[in-house]
Amino acid sequence: MIEQLVPNDDILNQNQFLADEVRYHLIHRICESEGSTCLKTSDKNMIFAQSPGHKAWLWISQQITYNHKLTYIEELLRYLKGTTLSGVCGDAETVEKFANAYAHRYAAQVHTHMVMESYFCPKHKKPSDVEGMIRQSIPEDVQLVAQFLAGFSEEALGSSVDPVSQISVAEKTIRTGNLYLWIVNNMPVSMANIAHRSPRHARINAVYTPPHLRKEGFASAMVSVLCCILENEHLVPMLYADLKNSVSNQVYKNIGFEEGGKITDIAFE
Repeated sequence: MIEQLVPNDDILNQNQFLADEVRYHLIHRICESEGSTCLKTSDKNMIFAQSPGHKAWLWISQQITYNHKLTYIEELLRYLKGTTLSGVCGDAETVEKFANAYAHRYAAQVHTHMVMESYFCPKHKKPSDVEGMIRQSIPEDVQLVAQFLAGFSEEALGSSVDPVSQISVAEKTIRTGNLYLWIVNNMPVSMANIAHRSPRHARINAVYTPPHLRKEGFASAMVSVLCCILENEHLVPMLYADLKNSVSNQVYKNIGFEEGGKITDIAFE
């Protein structure tokens, strides 16, 4: 039976989910988002979570065998009858099964948009001899942060992004107090954000250094400091990284991040 999933739901503290919590960390954030569709099965073996305008996330317990996963997926699709999805994220086996069933039912085209590795950092390593220092972003940084966000989005999307379109996002993110800049000679040279805190982890995102300022260790040093902040809060830092970007994946490993499991992002058209 499918039921509503609520923030801090018991299922999120069950061993079945905890075994996958790092790579499915975003489900915590979706559950807190207004207007989200968040569901679970009464036996606590499946979670479906989708925030408005974004792809759904689908988790099915590792205890469920390959053949039985389709039973859960078919029950979910019956519950979601008439719902249009832009895509689904999760472990490859689960989301490929879901995508095939969804495509058959709605005559949709599917393709793999991205494969990410989830990382967690049980103990960070501080890079040595990196010039500069960290500080929280302030309202006066909004134009520069918008430029950094546009650059970050361009690399993620593969298409040009106007910094003006990122002004409101920059303002909102700065107001959280969780967006940090690395400063060298009074100039911001890199950016990173603590996007969300859950009971056991905290997710870092928007790690960006302009191309002409890279290979100086700025992002590594800043992420390391954020890890220290989070460790002092008794939270384990985590993040997602596109596997196509081998440089950033290696940077995170050098800081002390360990692989937490892959997430496949499938788009529907």
